[in-house]
Amino acid sequence: MILNTGSRTDIPAFFSTWFYNRIREGFVLARNPYNPDQVTRYRLTPELVDCLVFCTKNPAPMLDQLHLLDAFHQYWQVTITPYGRDVEPNVPPVEVVIEAFRRLSRAKGLACVGWRYDPIFIYGPYSVSYHIQAFAKMAAALEGYTDHCVISFIDLYQKTCRNFPGIRRVSQEERLAVGEAFAQIGHRHGMEVRTCCEGNELAVFGIDCSGCLTQKVMERAVGGTLCVPKTKPARTDCACLLGNDIGAYNTCSHGCLYCYANESAEAVQVNLRQHNPQSPFLIGNGFPEDCITDARQESYFDGQLRLF
Repeated sequence: MILNTGSRTDIPAFFSTWFYNRIREGFVLARNPYNPDQVTRYRLTPELVDCLVFCTKNPAPMLDQLHLLDAFHQYWQVTITPYGRDVEPNVPPVEVVIEAFRRLSRAKGLACVGWRYDPIFIYGPYSVSYHIQAFAKMAAALEGYTDHCVISFIDLYQKTCRNFPGIRRVSQEERLAVGEAFAQIGHRHGMEVRTCCEGNELAVFGIDCSGCLTQKVMERAVGGTLCVPKTKPARTDCACLLGNDIGAYNTCSHGCLYCYANESAEAVQVNLRQHNPQSPFLIGNGFPEDCITDARQESYFDGQLRLF
């Protein structure tokens, strides 16, 4: 199975101690966000977990103990964007995250790390030309440390519109201008540009529009072929393997205005006061009414080796 950690929160940035405690104890408990009494127990063993997937804006807190994950295949997707504290108030400076990315890449290799430049929006000083210049600077700094970058444009979720007044959808003209420039810049720095849930309109520029956490990406990370059961996609036309997430909504402290995972800063603070690094739950502890079910876990490896 593939275990995800980053669709609901940023575990490497804020909960690394808790996660490593879960690895040591060999299991984790995750609440269903839509039915909190329903709890799933996942066993954290390399025999059952084919790949640990991390999505983060700051991998640095995990790096000093990364050896504790040596028994597991991993794939790291690190978001590095050029926004200021007006939009991302608690995200570390770009230079800091880039250095952490380089360190991570040296430790895990190109197949196991990817850069994400997402979401792209046009607002205030963040014009099309601003994005092109920022992307070029970042791509130069990351050359040799990743061979791909995933981009996508902002989705106007209800939470996003409420927390980010004035934000608008990126126009087709703007998307095409960004896509063409990014593809050219990526090529110069040895990076394939990919999109996630953006249709195929940027394929004309040589951009891979198949998705970000696809089976192909996972197989490259683990070095073998996987027989992954078909499941309902998280979003229409999404080809990513996003099930089995152990995170929790309303727990990320980055405070990004565009975030879809947080209702409000107040909700985050309420939850963080309940975080216990020793608990098998990310937030709080168990309750008598909890219905705990063991996840159906099996390896997806089919025994074949693949050369990339």
